[in-house]
Amino acid sequence: MDPEPGEFLSMLTAEEIEALRAAGRPRRWDRGTTVITEGDTADWVLVLTHGRVKVSSHTSSGTEVVLAVRGPGALLGDMSAVDGSPRSATVTALEPVQGFVVRDFSSFLAAHGRIAVLLMQLVVGRLRDADRKRVEYGAFDTTGRVATRLLELADRYGEQTTTGVRVALPLSQDELAGWTGSSREAVSKALRTLRDRGLIETGRRRVVIHDVEGLRKRAR
Repeated sequence: MDPEPGEFLSMLTAEEIEALRAAGRPRRWDRGTTVITEGDTADWVLVLTHGRVKVSSHTSSGTEVVLAVRGPGALLGDMSAVDGSPRSATVTALEPVQGFVVRDFSSFLAAHGRIAVLLMQLVVGRLRDADRKRVEYGAFDTTGRVATRLLELADRYGEQTTTGVRVALPLSQDELAGWTGSSREAVSKALRTLRDRGLIETGRRRVVIHDVEGLRKRAR
């Protein structure tokens, strides 16, 4: 499977990808498996090649907050591998996933300067995305945040059909709530509002966006 645009592997040359593969070993996980556990300390990273995962953390009260959904080409666990601090989030397979694990990632970066610079650019991009989401939480209502996340999934995973853009939704409503900083009840109401306006159609683990521009306007 080709890496998603903007993910780590999409930034590398074919030679750099081969060097990264040569430094690692292949792994696979079933759907629902915990790939990385928050609080653990390790020096390895995972380069995802197939499937999608969710990156999440838990509040002191036990509420799960979904930080991101990552797909093919993603680099996971890099912050802990570089600075030696405990893992800052848990990574869970949303579907069967495959990738390769690279141990002693800091040494690999020391030997591949251009890749180290690209990693810096990737981390800066994540920080900018986190800042944007914080602005959304303060400025948008739940329906706006849900619409924004659906558009993000459509841009990355959407499939054009005769009735609209079909998205195989990898998240449950509870997980979507955690991704939008809302309650499950508020997300359910937001989806119903978007359905009633004819913007989307929902089914089991899927959404069809009938009016992308209309959904984009509601997101704003």
